[in-house]
Amino acid sequence: MGTPKVRAKMDKKRNNLSRFLYYVARWILGGVFIYASYDKILHPAAFSKIIYSYQILPDGLINLTALVLPMLELIMGIFLWVGFWMPGTVMLSNILLVSYMGALILNLARGLDINCGCFSTSSGSSINIETILWDSAFLALSVYLTVAVFRSGNGRVLKQIQ
Repeated sequence: MGTPKVRAKMDKKRNNLSRFLYYVARWILGGVFIYASYDKILHPAAFSKIIYSYQILPDGLINLTALVLPMLELIMGIFLWVGFWMPGTVMLSNILLVSYMGALILNLARGLDINCGCFSTSSGSSINIETILWDSAFLALSVYLTVAVFRSGNGRVLKQIQ
């Protein structure tokens, strides 16, 4: 195992790498949410049509979702970037990403050729397996952040990362 000094050096390197990966994951996922919100905020009517085409929500919730969801994505992205309220932010991130993947998989299985609406309200970004793989990668980042935020060592929440 080595001497205590060697173990301490290895622990420090491991903690530095963990801290680096944590910040990179936060910045990437935060950037994804901010970027995803931008076009939807600018074009709520177009986003509303995309939500309608998914054929999941009742008509009465479509416009409300088209207004609230992009703002939620923007706020979550900002919270990820600044490290604010991380336990809630990462849990909400997981919930949204799982919901997005479920909606994409459902409509891919239905065979509907509709606009994904993931990053743009313009036509041309149909739901396909690549879209689901990208969402899976974002979900993996979100799960990593969840583990990092809630991981405990010696009974404490990992605060030194934040």
